Parts: sequence; structure tokens; C-alpha cells
Amino acid sequence: MYHNWLDRWDDRRAQRGNAVKEKAAFVLDAQLAFPSLEKEDIGIDDFCDLAELATADSAFFDEPTGSDLNFEWQNGWIEFPSGVLTDTAENNLVRAKVTESRSTHQALIVFHHWNASARYGQIAKFFSRRGITVVEIAMPYHFERSRPASRYADYMLSANLGRTLQSVRQAVLDGRKLIRVLQHQGYEQISVLGMSLGSWVAGLAAANDPAVKKAVLCLTAGSLADMVWTGCATKHIRASLEGDIDVTQLNRAWSPLNLENHIGQLARPDLELQIVLAKRDTVVLPHLSKPLLAKLRQAGASVDVLELNCGHYSFSLPPYILRTGLRTLRLLTG
Repeated sequence: MYHNWLDRWDDRRAQRGNAVKEKAAFVLDAQLAFPSLEKEDIGIDDFCDLAELATADSAFFDEPTGSDLNFEWQNGWIEFPSGVLTDTAENNLVRAKVTESRSTHQALIVFHHWNASARYGQIAKFFSRRGITVVEIAMPYHFERSRPASRYADYMLSANLGRTLQSVRQAVLDGRKLIRVLQHQGYEQISVLGMSLGSWVAGLAAANDPAVKKAVLCLTAGSLADMVWTGCATKHIRASLEGDIDVTQLNRAWSPLNLENHIGQLARPDLELQIVLAKRDTVVLPHLSKPLLAKLRQAGASVDVLELNCGHYSFSLPPYILRTGLRTLRLLTG
């Protein structure tokens, strides 16, 4: 009875979010994903080839050469220019809210979910009261970085393949710059936590930045393409893609964003992982997480898995969020 109610609650939340989402044109925009590309008019096969080359390039998620540490930290906020410039001026300035703790050595960077309407104040208070400074970064096209007149973060994840690659890469580079800011301010232990789409960003940041020693990935899987193709929150994107591209091509096009392609870095000995899954999830279908977990274990990764009998949206309800918070606290303070 209770879980039937929970499923209906999740379904209503999904429908409310989907009401503002619109089908859009399928676009490659390869130059957004691959700035050094000289030839703009390419086809999907060439795009996929470039994406797979980027996947094999360890520098794809590196900060631009010559990137300085220009930032401001005042009144509980950190601001700095993004290392990726876009045609949305608001998106080019990164802001992160800081909830400081008494400790000066441990910080947790939080990457929120897609289309989040507010930062996670209760989560920040929970950890800061236990000695962990929490830094909540705004991902591209969210909060104060939102595109004017947009009803949701349609530029972060969409049927525009190049812009989606650019946006996720921008989120990772912004996270890596924030890590350098925190190191500059004396934080010695830096961890990351991501929710849903934010878990892909947190995972990619952890995989590509050796400064991250602990990572918590909530409501995640390996393939972002498979999540978009099957999830109830991205039906409008699939509808925009079908007829022009299939899921196999989408996996190739977004291969740099697939956490399964970063297993070697995620399984490094000095990185501790916690993965939290929802058994009733209709956004990130549970079976999509299994290949990622299998590959991590095969590679010898240090990974703690927590499976909760809830849905994607009901994950935010007690007791599920409380169990996650306590499990995460054990990881961070262990």
C-alpha cells in the first residue's frame, strides 16, 4: 500500500516537471563540443568519431591551459569566471554557496540535480554541523546562471548533442576550478556529491581530478545516453532524437560522458566511492546501474552501494534521504 502511494507520488512529480519541457530540433553543433574543430558541417558519424577520440583523450576534462585562479570569496559565496565561454552571459559566471563548519580541512562539493529550483539547504546544514564545509555549486544554466526567459535548464541536457557535451564538460571544469579554490584556501580533504545528473558531473570530476578522495553518486548509472533514452524525465529529448539518431549512435556521441568509460580513474586505489540507487526509479532505471557497478567491482574499486526501496523523486523524503545522509557521513568521516 505504502509503495503504491510512493509510486503515485513520484509519477505526479514527474508529470509536473515534464509539463514545461518541449520537444526541440535535433542538432549536432559539433563546434560547441569540440572547439578546435575547423570544419563545422559534419555528419553524425564524424561527430561520433570525434567524441570517441575525446573519450580517449585524458585532457578533455582538463582546465584550459593558462587558466588562472581568479575568484572572490565573501559573505558565504564563491564567484569565479567559467573556463568555458558560452553565448549566455549569465552562464559564464560560476557561483557557489558556502556553508562553513568549524573544521578548516574538509570540504564537500555538491552538484545538484537537473532543473533544481533551489540549493540543498538542509543537506548543507547537516554536514556543516558535523565538521564538513559544504560548497553548493550552480551547474550550467541553473539558478543565477539560468538562460533568460527559459522555463527549465534546456541548454544543460537536450537534443543538441554538441551543447550537451559542452555543458557537462563546463560543469566538470567549473567543479575542478572550485576544487583548486578550496585547496588554495587550505582545505586538505575534498569530496564530491552528485544527485541524478549531478552524479554524472561529480563522477567525471572525481575520475579526472586526483584531489578528490571520496565521491558520493546518488541516483546514477554509467551511460547518460541510455538514461536519456529510457527515463520518464527525458521523453521529450528522445522524441526530438528519434528518426535522426538511434540509442547506439547517441551512446557513441556522448561517450565522454559515460562513467563506464572512466572506470580506470574511478577505480584508482585512493578514491572511495559510494553509490546510492533507488529500486523504484523511473528516471534512471535501476538496470542501467548494473553494468557500472559490475565494471567498478571487476576493476577492484572501493565502492559502497546503498539501494533504497523508493523512486527518483521520493528519494528526497524520509527515511530515504536520512539513511543516505548517515551513510554518506560515515564515508566522509571514516
